[in-house]
Amino acid sequence: MRSFTRHKGIAAPMDRANVDTDLIIPKQFLKSIRRTGFGPNLFDELRYLDKGEPGKDNSGRPLNKDFPLNDARYQGASVLLARENFGCGSSREHAPWALDEYGFRAIIAPSFADIFYNNCFKNGVLPIVLNEAIVEGLFVAMYEQEGYSLTVELDSQQVLTPEGEQHGFEIDHFRKHCLLNGFDEISLTLKESDNIKAYEDDRREAAPWLFTQLS
Repeated sequence: MRSFTRHKGIAAPMDRANVDTDLIIPKQFLKSIRRTGFGPNLFDELRYLDKGEPGKDNSGRPLNKDFPLNDARYQGASVLLARENFGCGSSREHAPWALDEYGFRAIIAPSFADIFYNNCFKNGVLPIVLNEAIVEGLFVAMYEQEGYSLTVELDSQQVLTPEGEQHGFEIDHFRKHCLLNGFDEISLTLKESDNIKAYEDDRREAAPWLFTQLS
């Protein structure tokens, strides 16, 4: 998993409440359990005018010109501004996979669905909860200024604006530690491989019958 320390990027809007995971990555793309290949179909039903299918070439598909991610001013965006209850719906981990592969490193919203919020941390995407009034102010500034960028500093837990404003955010200490160091659940487990082996050896000696294969 990629670490997250400090990131500066163009902000793009998802200006609607209750965006669910089926809107983030539609159900027809969930057949794969690989973490790659979902970015081109992020917000598929909003980005394109036709229905997307797995393996379909997106290069010739008709674009929805009214959708922000198809607007030239938001190309290369890596910070997503969203409204309340972002990521609601089913618990598919494909949603943060798609956001990450598209290029979003941080998502700022007044609130997130719990499971989606947890899944983001496991995949190197930083979900940031800010007061609704602050988020509204960021939306206004972003719409007024083309190329509006935000800086996220995880160590100091601050979102910095071009105007010099600083907005603090809360984050669990353990999740912060994992993101700063790029630790996912697998890498955390592997860090304890020597201790795990020592425990297994001790257990095998103390209770050998547990390791006897049944014929």
